[in-house]
Amino acid sequence: IPWETLRYLIGEAMYGGRVTDNYDRRVLNTYLEEYMGDFLFDENQPFYFSQAGHDYTCPIEGDLVEYNGSINQLPLTQSPAVFGLHPNAEINYYLTSAREIWDGLISMQTGGAGGGGGVSKEEYIFNTAQEIMKKLPEEEIRFVKEAGIYTPTEVVLLQELERFVVLTTKMEESLAELKRALKGEIGMSAALEDLGNAMFNGKLPGQWAKAAPQNLKPLGTWMEHYTSRFEQYVAWAGNGDPVVFWLSGLHVPESLLSALVQAAARRKGWPLDKSTLYTECTKWTDPAEVPGKLLDGTYVRGLWLEGARWDLERGCLARQRPKELVMEMPLVTIIPVEANRLKLRDSFETPVYVTQSRRNAMGVGLVFPANLHTEEHLSIWTLQGVALFLNTDS
Repeated sequence: IPWETLRYLIGEAMYGGRVTDNYDRRVLNTYLEEYMGDFLFDENQPFYFSQAGHDYTCPIEGDLVEYNGSINQLPLTQSPAVFGLHPNAEINYYLTSAREIWDGLISMQTGGAGGGGGVSKEEYIFNTAQEIMKKLPEEEIRFVKEAGIYTPTEVVLLQELERFVVLTTKMEESLAELKRALKGEIGMSAALEDLGNAMFNGKLPGQWAKAAPQNLKPLGTWMEHYTSRFEQYVAWAGNGDPVVFWLSGLHVPESLLSALVQAAARRKGWPLDKSTLYTECTKWTDPAEVPGKLLDGTYVRGLWLEGARWDLERGCLARQRPKELVMEMPLVTIIPVEANRLKLRDSFETPVYVTQSRRNAMGVGLVFPANLHTEEHLSIWTLQGVALFLNTDS
């Protein structure tokens, strides 16, 4: 049987041709490589797709009745291990389902007490608006270079500050209007009502989300994220490029990565279109441990790993521990390099996404591919859905 040809037709043409995401196609092709081959017909060593609670085998010979009988013997529910996933994947599934049910219940509530002590919904929203306005920066962050040309990373800073000002202005104006509407000074428009309901439910208001980086956090932790972004911008504008960048705090993290490649290409005379990035994981977990800035590239913090864990001592991917769904990575080095000189071995290309939803319906959400060292076969991490994130959902 021409297995290679069959795998290509299924993985790249018949089914894979309809898969637009390269990492989804990688999963599809990995399943085909692991489950379609001459090993299916090995008489000396029977092949099991999985033995997690049931012996999943492929019947070699038989008629339609026998094949139907084999299918009917399959369990009604399968564990994640049947599909190459870690048992933690089932926990993730139930958490997501519970969150969706909870969000639906919250969206159906019509009013009532917003907090303890019999506080009305309007009072709760008004108090929340006041608390948020207290956390908004009083002055706009400014960055002006007295002499010389702006470096690529300084251009990124200017662009980030522009977007941050737009978001802050939007928040300030909408909250001021909401407070006036709650006092009865102006009419309560549909947009202001949506803003108040989102704040009452602890959700990020939609009109703010349009001006903010992609995020799935509830309003409370989102405000902490907003404040941390402001602090990074202040330090960046006042002290120059940080030794360790917090990628999660950037509106468009891809722009920083492009700037790093551009700066290295200028300094070393590389063709920009033939330059790329690769990553290395350090053993540092605290930015204070870093001795100094890198000449080319940078250190980044705040990456979260799902589908595996990082063995800090061995410096490689390892199997997840039970009930540990995500873990924070140590500091990661991002290094520009000429593409034709990049030779990697025992490295798993790991997609880095903005949030745990990975990509949305429009395919937006992928930041860059990271390189993580592994001592096991790459198919293990592909089937376990290993990925990195800039932000968790909590």
